[in-house]
Amino acid sequence: MKKHWQILQPDTHSVEKISKSLQCSPVMANILVNRKISSPDDAGAFLNPLLKNMRPPFSIKDMDAAVNRIYSALLNHEKILIFGDYDVDGITATTILYEFLHYAGADASYYIPHRIKEGYGLHTKHITDYAIPNRINLIITVDCGSSSNNAVKEAQRAGIDIIITDHHEISGKPPDAVAVLNPKRHDCTSGFDDLAGVGVAFFLLICLRKHLRDNNFWRRKTEPNLKNYCDLVALGTVADMVPLVDENRMLVKTGLEVINSGNQFGIRGGIKALIESSGIKNNFVDTEDVAFRLAPRLNAAGRIDHALTAVELLTTNNLETAKQLARSLNNMNFKRHDIEQKIMEDIFEYLKNNQHLLKNSSLILADFALMAATTESDNEPGDRWHEGVLGIVASRIVNKYFRPVVLIAVKNGIGKGSARSIPGFNIYKGLESCSDHLEAFGGHSMAAGLKIKAEHMDMFRENFENAVKQMTSPANFAQKISIDYELSFDDISDALINELETLKPFGTGNHEPVFMAKNIKVIDSGIVGKNHRRMVLKQSAAGGTGKTINAIHFNVDTGKNLRDNFDQMAFRLRWNHWNGKKTAQIVIEDLAGTRD
Repeated sequence: MKKHWQILQPDTHSVEKISKSLQCSPVMANILVNRKISSPDDAGAFLNPLLKNMRPPFSIKDMDAAVNRIYSALLNHEKILIFGDYDVDGITATTILYEFLHYAGADASYYIPHRIKEGYGLHTKHITDYAIPNRINLIITVDCGSSSNNAVKEAQRAGIDIIITDHHEISGKPPDAVAVLNPKRHDCTSGFDDLAGVGVAFFLLICLRKHLRDNNFWRRKTEPNLKNYCDLVALGTVADMVPLVDENRMLVKTGLEVINSGNQFGIRGGIKALIESSGIKNNFVDTEDVAFRLAPRLNAAGRIDHALTAVELLTTNNLETAKQLARSLNNMNFKRHDIEQKIMEDIFEYLKNNQHLLKNSSLILADFALMAATTESDNEPGDRWHEGVLGIVASRIVNKYFRPVVLIAVKNGIGKGSARSIPGFNIYKGLESCSDHLEAFGGHSMAAGLKIKAEHMDMFRENFENAVKQMTSPANFAQKISIDYELSFDDISDALINELETLKPFGTGNHEPVFMAKNIKVIDSGIVGKNHRRMVLKQSAAGGTGKTINAIHFNVDTGKNLRDNFDQMAFRLRWNHWNGKKTAQIVIEDLAGTRD
């Protein structure tokens, strides 16, 4: 699918003001203004995201009630259960809350539900079958609980208090818990809507630590340095793909510094083992490494087996145990990849034989329907999709066909599905408009989960397709690349790349800058790996110096004739670290797209 290039046109007055005030290059000033940073003060704060500049989290609705209840539980030695989720956000949130409470002397334990056997969130069976028999007095949820009304009522009947910490959308009234810490609740005006679940849990710890300090709780032991928890906050925040702006940017930048600081803060044995087993070079971790190497391995535990393995890795103090657990996660990740590839092959084969489906604005596919219609399939009747990997597969299908995707695995007449969206369509709102056909649903604007009876599938498919059409315009289905600046090869320098480094961490809401260059000639090239083209490029623009630069183009179609000249090229510019040296490198994003 050809991508549409949107050449950004920042306000020239703001660019000049920032460039002069910060004494930065016009390239850098353009990029900052493209990110809606129009004043020197805002630019300075963005480039120096320090924890001390965070807004106080005490304004989050119900924060006082949550802190007071936990303080009471500490004083009275009550049994506290941390109830988490099985993804990286939930795993890291569980870990930081457990470690803090354990250090404070609490009688605390944690519980992570099994993705396949128990599903997402806190349910009544967790109260009746686990909390009551184990004499739990207080349950604190992390990254879940906003829709657990029935579980909260069951807990109340049993005399168990519940504090909910979450960041998922709330469609109705929050549960009647002791406290519901969720910046997305309609009556919360704190402005922390973009926090991940681990961010909400971390803010709870900030407020709880201060309350304990005010009550002289730390007189017998050293008050914990919460900066040491930021490594896990960074992992969960990046993995959950929330916008890396404001407090999220501060937390992730600080967390990566903790991870990369060696023994200064004491890197966790679990993270160290995970870095080694995932093959990260130079032992230097950035957001790309978190998103594509560390997070998939931590997620693999919950997808393939049980997320407890990931929590054990992050909490262990034994390096040998950590290495063993990291190897286990590595193997699970390989298995996850194989399962994912098989499902994708099934889907591609099905869509090749049913191309009329690609005329729709959405794709809703269920395993039983797909397998029944695919005549040349190796699948047996009982060979269903593994629901633990459907979210990943849905994301890949979205990337290929660029429309909202819902994939559903059906067993015993009940389907469990994962939904992924495109910018401009709120998939949570789309599911909400079809809620009459669903048993349950929840999530965010870009990702959600659902439960549905098989007999409601056709009606849901029809209504969801109508919802997508009503909530979108044709422009939403055009893949866009935003171009920050037209950059000549002669303007590429070490100083410029070092400037670009200060824009990190990159991620959702703060993408790596994309540049455009024209009249590019390939001086030398070769294929590395399976299908990556490594090149030496030169710009043949009039008046240029003929400067060359190394480039890499990932996932090219090696079966086609590879061109030696590009009229225009969209690319990212970064350092390539190799054997202790760093050299400038272009990473090609697209070639010759349409332009505004």
